[in-house]
Amino acid sequence: MAGPLSGSAGVNGHRVADESLLNDEKSMLGNDPGGMLRATASAGAQVREAAALAAEVDLSMLADEGRPRAVVVAGIGTAGLTGSILSTVAGPRGPVPIIGHRSAGVPGWVGAADVVIAVSASGRSPAALAAAEAAARRGARLVAIGNPGSDLEAMAERARAPFIGVPRRAPARATLWGLTIPVLFAGRALGIAKLAEADIAETATRLDADAERCRPGADSFVNPAKELALGLAGSVPIVWGSSPLATVAARRFADTLAANARYPVMAGALGEAGRGRVGLLDGVFGGLAETSRDIFADPDDDADELTRLRLVVFRDGGLNPEDDADEPVAVEERRADAIQTLADRRGVRCDVLTAEGGSSLERLASLVAVPDFASLYLALAHGLDPMAVPAISEMKELSNPLPEGI
Repeated sequence: MAGPLSGSAGVNGHRVADESLLNDEKSMLGNDPGGMLRATASAGAQVREAAALAAEVDLSMLADEGRPRAVVVAGIGTAGLTGSILSTVAGPRGPVPIIGHRSAGVPGWVGAADVVIAVSASGRSPAALAAAEAAARRGARLVAIGNPGSDLEAMAERARAPFIGVPRRAPARATLWGLTIPVLFAGRALGIAKLAEADIAETATRLDADAERCRPGADSFVNPAKELALGLAGSVPIVWGSSPLATVAARRFADTLAANARYPVMAGALGEAGRGRVGLLDGVFGGLAETSRDIFADPDDDADELTRLRLVVFRDGGLNPEDDADEPVAVEERRADAIQTLADRRGVRCDVLTAEGGSSLERLASLVAVPDFASLYLALAHGLDPMAVPAISEMKELSNPLPEGI
């Protein structure tokens, strides 16, 4: 196995994943000092806590002026993904446009007829703060979501806008559900998304069950997250979703693989990929690499091993195939079958995750939970601390303006 990397930037880890690291629970937890595994396992608890906190806030003022022209969900990173989730839960025939905005401020057309939902796990994100300030200045209805006692809460108070405080107990990427549920409550108050109490309870229960299946003490052969992580090890992952809901989950997996395991990932909608990017299966990391594989080579000898694609397909199937959607479920399903056949013909490994559950929210959770854990296990198999990313700190230092006088 390759030796550890080290350098002035504090990069540590192993080039080749080591499965034995995932079967030593004590050592594994020792390599996760920031508690990312524990934070990810708290997803079900996040849903329950966030729902209770959101229920305590009077959101009636959001609906006082009737249905908005559009809803802008402003935030970056994990906070930004909440806008896509709101759009997914609202469905393809939602009554108003839901726009995710992942940069500072708000779109130029936002005005008094619109609603802005500013989201920041820390409550200090410049993008969310700028969005809240711009919404208040333009007379748009505002709701803010973030850490209690933060700058974002203070700004919401000045604008006399509702604020849903969600205590930050982990890095933003591990608090997806704590941020998502308040956004959905705001959407429900506006009449643009249905969110039943039973949906919330069942989603939390499913997240609990998946956390139990993916617990650190479960060996690789019975732990779906460890199995997925080891299958992806050393590959270039391509993650495609068969439906809009599945595509949200695919993009989430790409984000966590990049942030936690530092893997370069391509993600997107299978419908779009089928019009161009499916050609990757024929490329130098796809079919061409697989045809050069020596079937008699020692699988443990990676001296001449080529980097290969690993396809992950998220399939939805829909709650009701007869639903009036942008694209018939049958078309999505045929496309997913086709991509699996193409991969098989070219020898490209393919993992398939299929949504389960009785609501859009629960089905999304069923596609997010296991991959979230898989991204952490892949990091730990490489000897990486999922939470410590030296390049982020360096980027902040290099991009910040120099102090005066230097």
